[in-house]
Amino acid sequence: MLKQYYTRDLIEAGCDEAGRGCLAGPVFAAAVILPKDYENELLDDSKKISLKNRLLLRENILKNSIVWAVAMVDNEEIDEINILNASILAMQKAVLKLNTTPQLLLIDGNRFKPFRNIPFETIVKGDGKYMSIAAASILAKTFRDDYMLELHLKHPQYDWDRNKGYPTKEHKAAIAQFGITPYHRKSFRLNEQLKLVF
Repeated sequence: MLKQYYTRDLIEAGCDEAGRGCLAGPVFAAAVILPKDYENELLDDSKKISLKNRLLLRENILKNSIVWAVAMVDNEEIDEINILNASILAMQKAVLKLNTTPQLLLIDGNRFKPFRNIPFETIVKGDGKYMSIAAASILAKTFRDDYMLELHLKHPQYDWDRNKGYPTKEHKAAIAQFGITPYHRKSFRLNEQLKLVF
């Protein structure tokens, strides 16, 4: 089972993002403060969990967390500030939406920027180590997936209901055939991506 906390005495918020490697759509991030005694044997890195269990976990996290928040940065801002800065900004926006101020941020990955004088720890593969980060990964992933399903209804030819904007062969082929949408990330060198299709 994952670790329940990094420090026993501080209010910790786990933070993670979803959608960093996509060709289309926003990057989402979540911040979650869990009770120190929170337990859930299903909880793990969202990428290792089935859709059914991700949705079960989301319901449980929303019900049992002390506080949670989800935020996004859209594709246009990603193009302006780059995906790393957009991922960090999305996490900062999620933390800002919390109605309890954390005393420590647990950040999945190895990059973050000082924010509101809140101490932070970057933890590589933290979503497979700490419950609060794993919980954030579940919320970021499922909320973003729901958003991409809505976009799919506007642009069904790109299969966003299945690939969620990631660079699958089918997604690249659709870009080659139909061009890009207002939701595609122009800074991701889409023309170079297409060379991998043919």
